[in-house]
Amino acid sequence: MLQSTQLSLAVQLPDDETFASFYPGSNAQLITTLKNAAIGEGVPLIYFWGCRGSGRSHLLHATCAEINGNGESAVYIPLDRHDQYSPDILEGMERMPLLCLDNLDAVAGSRVWEESLFNLFNRWKETSRGSLIMSASTAPRKLGLCLPDLASRLDWGVSFQLHELDDEGKLGALQLRAALRGFKLPVDVGRFLLNRLSRDMRMLLQTLDTLDSASLHAQRKLTIPFIKEVLEL
Repeated sequence: MLQSTQLSLAVQLPDDETFASFYPGSNAQLITTLKNAAIGEGVPLIYFWGCRGSGRSHLLHATCAEINGNGESAVYIPLDRHDQYSPDILEGMERMPLLCLDNLDAVAGSRVWEESLFNLFNRWKETSRGSLIMSASTAPRKLGLCLPDLASRLDWGVSFQLHELDDEGKLGALQLRAALRGFKLPVDVGRFLLNRLSRDMRMLLQTLDTLDSASLHAQRKLTIPFIKEVLEL
């Protein structure tokens, strides 16, 4: 659960979005850096970007879960929902052991939000012993920020691109999700899903969960004919 008395919006973090449930692909260095941040080691300021469905929110949720598991507090703020709260939400956040700001690009171009972020950076630099982790859909210099000084603050730490999985990686991610749900996804079935459905990873995982539930209800194995029947393909 998001831990802050300042938040008017309660955010329930998904229990299943951990490092163990994230298929790394070619993102091992980023994952290691995030894990180190969760235990107070390594680089305290991290920015990473990736396209929709690449798993940015999953990794932030995983980092929060990791530090919570160590008995520390974390705050996760989805800035794509910034219309539901004011920039004052950032006041005092520099004192948190871990602060995760998701979808930073959602407030790019908003001067009031950019000023609030700029002030947060300055307070964090002066007083914080914790980690500040941010995600967005594009690289820091491509955010289209109004404040040049805010853009320079994003260069204080390290930046990573979160690489989208290729087809083999997506198959591996589907098989990992299946294993975590207690069943085996045959390679031919996984490839069928990739060939017949959207390649969006979030949608693929949601579809797999739906198929697993249908399989359990019907007491049938997850085969290609069964998938065609359930999904009306």
